[in-house]
Amino acid sequence: MIKALKAARDSISPCSPPVWAKLGHLQTLFGHLLPSPALSEKGQTFLVDLNQDSEQIHTTYIKGSTSSVVYLFHGLGGSADAAYMQRTALVARLLGHHVFINNHRGCGDGIGLATEPYHSGRAEDLSKVIAFGRNMLPNHFHIAIGFSLSANALLLLSAGQRASILPDVAIAVNAPINLNRASIKLTQGLNRIYDRSFVYELSNYIKKNRPQDISLLKTVKTLRDFDEVLTAPIGGFFNRDDYYENCSAKKYLGLIKIPTVLLTSENDPFVSSIDYKEAKLSASTILHIESHGGHMGYIDSKGVGYERWLDNALKIYMMALSQL
Repeated sequence: MIKALKAARDSISPCSPPVWAKLGHLQTLFGHLLPSPALSEKGQTFLVDLNQDSEQIHTTYIKGSTSSVVYLFHGLGGSADAAYMQRTALVARLLGHHVFINNHRGCGDGIGLATEPYHSGRAEDLSKVIAFGRNMLPNHFHIAIGFSLSANALLLLSAGQRASILPDVAIAVNAPINLNRASIKLTQGLNRIYDRSFVYELSNYIKKNRPQDISLLKTVKTLRDFDEVLTAPIGGFFNRDDYYENCSAKKYLGLIKIPTVLLTSENDPFVSSIDYKEAKLSASTILHIESHGGHMGYIDSKGVGYERWLDNALKIYMMALSQL
């Protein structure tokens, strides 16, 4: 399987952005702003129980025709309706795969279903969804794809941290494997655009899911503030530094036992590729660093237009797995 994934990586043409999207910031912004297709299939809604009393995750299942099951987990401030989630689900469905499109705690259609916040270390939540899918579809091949925040949580899970029920294969896209470094970079220069956006989305999250904590938002100006005031104490960590130290996937990458693709870009504005190059990787990991792509942008040139490089890359990885 590792050999097949490495062959798939080597067969993927590099992301070659158009002249108007060369920079990492432009890749990131255009990746978010350019129009994207959405799923027309509605699927079946399930509520997956978590360990805490009455805590649930909202997931949508779309039945496929193959023996492969694809789980999609979104990034910070996102939901199952995020453009990258919808596009990846479309890719999986075109291949005939079963798909679970997930909302993290209190996100999207899951508003009000959980009181504790989701965060970059919630490997146990991903594991619960995968356990649900394994029970529903035994004797299938289970592929998990995590984006940004979820990619870090997926890497923790792949390393057997915080939970024990794993997928058969994991693909982590632009994972912030060094949470402290990423949070600091978000406070610098143009990255403040993303930081403000995250704070805005998380503030809305608190208002909808934890109205009793709205007063705490008065002191929150950055994501680092939010993690200190809300994420850490509610999530059971001593403080922000404790959360970052225990939930950054970088130090656990050498423990990964299942085939895992780490896909990121050199010009991601706030996730440094240096951490990937410094990390000790297990023999089960496949490192894939693109020169261009920004943070989950990956706008590729196509004649005078553009196309979504990431969609095609994920399709090639999924096709390689389907042929095993």
